Amino acid sequence: MSDFDVIVIGGGVNGTGVARDCALRGMKVLLFEKHDWGFGASGNSSGMIHGGARYLTDTPDVTRLACQDSGYIQRIAPHLVFRIPFLFPIPARGLASRVALAAVDAFFAFYDRYQPLKGGKPHNLLSDHEARALEPGLAGDLRGAITFDEWGIDGARLCLANVLDAEAHGATCRAHHEVISLLRENDAVTGVIARDRETGARFTATAKRVVNATGAWAPITAALASAPSSERAKVRPGKGIHVVFDRRIGNYAIVCKAIDGRQIFSMPWQNVSCLGTTDDDYYGDLDHVRATTDEVRYLVEGVARVVPAVANARVIGTTAGVRPTLYEYGPSEDDLSREHAIVDHTKDGAPGLYSMIGGKLASYRIFAEEMTDQLARDLDVRARGRTHELPLPGGEAPVDALALAESLKLPEPAARRLAYRHGARVSAIGARLARDRDERAVVCPCEPVIEAEVRHAVVVEGARDVADVARRTRLGLGTCGGMRCAHRCAQIVSEERALPPSAAHRMAAEFLIDRYRTRVVALDGAQVRQEELAIARHVAAGMSPELLLEEVRAARHEDET
Repeated sequence: MSDFDVIVIGGGVNGTGVARDCALRGMKVLLFEKHDWGFGASGNSSGMIHGGARYLTDTPDVTRLACQDSGYIQRIAPHLVFRIPFLFPIPARGLASRVALAAVDAFFAFYDRYQPLKGGKPHNLLSDHEARALEPGLAGDLRGAITFDEWGIDGARLCLANVLDAEAHGATCRAHHEVISLLRENDAVTGVIARDRETGARFTATAKRVVNATGAWAPITAALASAPSSERAKVRPGKGIHVVFDRRIGNYAIVCKAIDGRQIFSMPWQNVSCLGTTDDDYYGDLDHVRATTDEVRYLVEGVARVVPAVANARVIGTTAGVRPTLYEYGPSEDDLSREHAIVDHTKDGAPGLYSMIGGKLASYRIFAEEMTDQLARDLDVRARGRTHELPLPGGEAPVDALALAESLKLPEPAARRLAYRHGARVSAIGARLARDRDERAVVCPCEPVIEAEVRHAVVVEGARDVADVARRTRLGLGTCGGMRCAHRCAQIVSEERALPPSAAHRMAAEFLIDRYRTRVVALDGAQVRQEELAIARHVAAGMSPELLLEEVRAARHEDET
């Protein structure tokens, strides 16, 4: 007899979505993630559940599904979404620019048909004067511009919300557990062997079905079945990076063109700005994906031609992730399909194993529902999917941030961030503050994050180290790069987990060096030396000078190579 009905491998948005849907339908579920929830592409995306206007001409079904699912996500997680207005400027270049403006206007008139599905606003055609009134910092002569809007979201918290709801409905979810083998019995895949990456402990779990939802890792995971299954789970990994600035450069997201004609953008995202995104074939280590100096320059140069203000803003980091795009040989990366597919490995001699290939953040819920529908048919489960109706944790009721600030005696910015991240579940933070007023102390002033939220992230949300807390709260991801908060956060994590002081020093140092690695690719020589001195001062207490120097030089060498 199997221990579980379904084992899901992969803690990105697809895997956590399947775990939640299966648990809601009464299946016994076990979910594994090698790193942390949202570690890969889901937590390093552009942070939008957008409708996919760019896919409208070639794959309109992708756009329709993305818009429809965007609407559902807004309904089940209203606290996590925020509107991002876009401006699409058209340079004035003779008759060609008139034709271009008319063509873009007609294109977005077609896109407007899908806007009701995602609560979007119809596009507007603006004159040069009107565009500059909205965004005075635009460079060059303009023929006009188009406005449209999309929705922003915190991808890592979306993954976590699915995990928390799955657990609330009986699922067992284990982050930092690597599946190292798939079990076979009479040819069928019947379970997994997993390893706790922190303790090294191994254990075996069996299930009636195993779902491979590991994104760009899908071929590697499928190969564990010791069958020719990895070939049908093939993806074409596409690396995407973003450059993060210390302030909102403008009020609108601006669509720009890179030197090779690809569309890129500058986007206000909460209290920072992001430039994005590259789309390049990737053949490197999926566990250590980082931006390079060339990629940063590619984005900054393209955006600066339209938004010169980027030259006055300070880079505070970069993000990098790998899209698990459906495999196709020949087309450029931009032209690859963003559709998704479910691979039944019965044809490969590995019955009982499914792989989820492709997809995008904006349509994760429908992809997870399709996968769960298949599992329900296999296991004769009659319950229908309800993930489009039932709120994710925190989405049960609206929260008044001003009232929250007053009731908890918190600064308004801290209350707003709590309301955003936790929604109606912020009452759990309030309960902590009622027991201990000292937990109102601000640990990370950049976001801001208070002590009660850090402790909640460890005790309730399963954070194991500073990096895990950062994914849940954005601690250390602001202007200070963790230098004002990593050590205190590490102390709190160690207290809650009963770890020795040496563990706190180590996790703080690891986080600071990792943040340095995301910045060094965007800095010049003098800034790099200044960063090295600052990092050395902050982490020297936690490691030997020799090891510190080795780590910093390794980070710098990664960029140079």
